[in-house]
Amino acid sequence: MLPPPSLAERVRHALTEAGFHLSTGTDAGMPGLEVIETPEGVLIRWTASDEFQNLTHAQLGGGPNDGVRAMVQAAVSGLLEQQGHVITAAEGDDLLVLPTAVGPSRQR
Repeated sequence: MLPPPSLAERVRHALTEAGFHLSTGTDAGMPGLEVIETPEGVLIRWTASDEFQNLTHAQLGGGPNDGVRAMVQAAVSGLLEQQGHVITAAEGDDLLVLPTAVGPSRQR
């Protein structure tokens, strides 16, 4: 019998199935979502491509495009929360997926 998939494997599968591009540990800092196992859970970090950054820089007169980052975070959080994962903000603009046993209890 195979062991159940890890939290990181479940998160990667969900994001890939939804059409998100994942970068791997060997191409850290490359465009896409990076899924990193941590002692607390799974860290999700989004890196925009240089082309995207240049486009938003030109359109916004040099300001950061926090709105697009917020939309990506909302899409990722919404998808994973629908599947029962507990999401919290991490340091910076990253998201942290907590193991279910660690996350706050949900009351309905």
